[in-house]
Formats: sequence, structure tokens, C-alpha cells
Amino acid sequence: MSMATGLDVRVAAKATEALDICSFELVAVDGKPLPAFSAGSHVDVTIGGLTRQYSLCNDPAETHRYLIAVLRDPATRGGSAGLHERVQVGDVIRISAPKNHFALAHDAGGHLLLAGGIGVTPILCMAERLAVMAAPFEMHYCARSRERMAFHDRIASSRFASHVQFHFDAGPAAQKFDIAGRLAEPMPGVHVYVCGPKGFMEAVLSTARAQGWPEAQLHYEFFSADVAPSASDDSFEVQLASSGRIVVVPKDKTVVQALAAAGVEVQTSCEQGVCGTCITRVLSGTPDHKDLYFTPEEHAANDQFTPCCSRSKSSRLVLDL
Repeated sequence: MSMATGLDVRVAAKATEALDICSFELVAVDGKPLPAFSAGSHVDVTIGGLTRQYSLCNDPAETHRYLIAVLRDPATRGGSAGLHERVQVGDVIRISAPKNHFALAHDAGGHLLLAGGIGVTPILCMAERLAVMAAPFEMHYCARSRERMAFHDRIASSRFASHVQFHFDAGPAAQKFDIAGRLAEPMPGVHVYVCGPKGFMEAVLSTARAQGWPEAQLHYEFFSADVAPSASDDSFEVQLASSGRIVVVPKDKTVVQALAAAGVEVQTSCEQGVCGTCITRVLSGTPDHKDLYFTPEEHAANDQFTPCCSRSKSSRLVLDL
């Protein structure tokens, strides 16, 4: 992904927020205000040639800094480890301007914020904003244990602390979050926001959908996914609409990889189907969606897909490239 239009920021502070979680306070190198952002926004951070997305978790009213928090993932491909090990106070790093694919629904009658682990980062920013707006909301924050719960003290002492309940996997059964109970019946006008580990998010979303919550009231953002080959993967063709050129995608290559080998560049970032950077319009053919970015309705439309991980059910896809 090109970061030519990105921002150079300096690490003003680095702090341990919980076990294996560090926060980084980022300020503009020139000391000027940073671009405004809204609750739910993230920035792309490039470290060691890798680009990863991290949610902003400070108050959106602040223009002098961005705050991100990073979980050191034992299965990391280098992004989180690079930030934890190599980035120190005073370092200058390159980020994108804020982007928001996880915005608050400001016309909602109420908000249910559900955070699992490091997924608290965008949820915390939402809580800050909703508190300022005096909007009705409740927040549930789930973590494996107290020592792994970032920003606990900040939340517990905040102006919206009475809206928040903490839940620990290692704690008594009575205090654990009851997903099925809380989502048992759709609530008209109430919007649900969820971020966290894939299993937590899928449990929330599958439960809500099974209980009849409208898709328009469900908001989510995945930041990682396991994109594994499947037995059904096969080779297929992609045709570039602009030139008519046909490129074969082997069963062991992604569309992005096949196009790159043919000299056609598609911007990517996560390469896992979660960020939306590489979205490409499909003019003909049926995609085999493997992303976690689109809604079920968007998958069903089959008019766009993520070439970093998704494939084709038809022998050919005609792409708007």
C-alpha cells in the first residue's frame, strides 16, 4: 500500500496498559493539529514494510494527539512485535490519515457497545463520544483476566463509568457476559457495536442474527482473520475490463498475487480481507467471498470483492480494473 499521502508522527509517549498491551501517543512532527477523526476511526501504521490498522482510542475532541493501543500477538507476522520492540519515544513513524468504517449511528435510539480484549480501543472512543453527547448507551468489556484489561482504571474513573460493566473469563460465572441473554430480543432503535477477537465477534453477531436483530443495527470491525486454503479452491481467470486482458489465478495464489506477477498492482494493506483497502468492483462472474469486511447482504450482491483473499466460484471474473 502506498503511504505517499500519509502523515509523519512522533511517538510522544509509550506505556504498558496491560499484559502484552502497549499504548502509543502520536503527535505531529511539525507540532500542528492532526486531522480530525470520529469515534470508531483507525489509522494505518507502517512498520518494517508492513501496514497494520489500529483504532484511535482517545477522545475525538482532541486534535493534538492520536492514541493507539497494540496487543503483542504471539502469532504476529511482524506488525505488533515491531511496534512493541522497535518503536520508542521520540521515534518518527508513518501513518495514514484517519479512516472510519465503524462509525456510530447518530440517529440510533440507543447504543450497546461490546468489547473483547484489545477490541476495546474503538469501543472506548465511542463511549467517550456518546458520553459527551449525553446519548443513551451501555458498554460491556470482556477480557480473559484483570491483568489483560487495558484502560480499566481510565474507564472506571471516567464520567461514563456507570454505563460500563466489566467481565472476566477467569472470574465467577455470575459476572461473565451472557451474550445470548443480552441479545435475546431485538430492541427497536438500539444499535450494537462489537470489536474484539474473531471468536467473540462471531459469537455476538451470529447470536444477534439468529434472534432477528436487523443487519442495519449491527456494526463491527475485524482487524485480523485466518485466511486458509480450502479444498474447493481451484484456478480461475480474471479479466481486466479496461483492456480485456486475461490473467490466470492458480489455486495456490491470490488474485492480488497473480495480478502483481502480471504487472498489475492492486493496493493492499491487511491481506486478510478485513480492512477494505483492496476492494474491487466485479462486473461479471460470481466471487467466492472469504473476507470479514462485507455484510451478508453485500456478499449476496456479488458486485465487489476483496482480491487479497477472496476467489471465484465461476471460471472467470471480470473486474473493474
